[in-house]
Amino acid sequence: MQSALPENEQTQKLQLRILIADDHEMVLETFAIYLTSGSDMNVTMAKTLDEALQLIAQKGPFDVVLLDLNMPGMNGIAGLKLALKANVGKPVAILTGNPSPRMLDEIMAIGAAGIILKTTPARSLGNAIRFMHAGEYYMPIELIRDRTQVNHISSKGKLSGRELSVLSYLAEGRQNKDIASQLQLAEPTIKMHVTSICKKLGAQNRTQAVIAARNLGMI
Repeated sequence: MQSALPENEQTQKLQLRILIADDHEMVLETFAIYLTSGSDMNVTMAKTLDEALQLIAQKGPFDVVLLDLNMPGMNGIAGLKLALKANVGKPVAILTGNPSPRMLDEIMAIGAAGIILKTTPARSLGNAIRFMHAGEYYMPIELIRDRTQVNHISSKGKLSGRELSVLSYLAEGRQNKDIASQLQLAEPTIKMHVTSICKKLGAQNRTQAVIAARNLGMI
């Protein structure tokens, strides 16, 4: 039995509706051109979180939403939470450059469908989107290796989980008072952790500790 729908409407009905939000026009255009070159995806683009949320409200939930972690309006993972709520259960993933282990954990913990690096080849992006649409979680192999390396170092007694958390904030240039507020700990406790981190990494100060950690692949 033939469908009563015209052929172009049937095609649209079968296509995955993808929303990509990024304030870098080149990233948007590169991804959109490749994804729309096939027949199974229809791509909508936005340059800010507010614009992305407006599109979701106007057009209804998208099959997969990709959000730049650092575009206007995101405010870290706060913007991800808003998008997850707006897209009512359908996959929302993060586009980013080189996230810290702490950021990876936070992104996945609040329900993101995955993390996609901006260096991801366009062909791999299409596969990642289909994977997330199928209900799976996506993370590039290089990020998995980085996390495994950090966990291995931690398990060998280098740094505790709490020290790794403090270290990730040090890498962002945060001061003890700010780190204490973020982790809901006393400032003297943070100072103690920083001293311990420096000692374990053979560093004279926090800057050297961050450099040493980066050389070890910990951040």
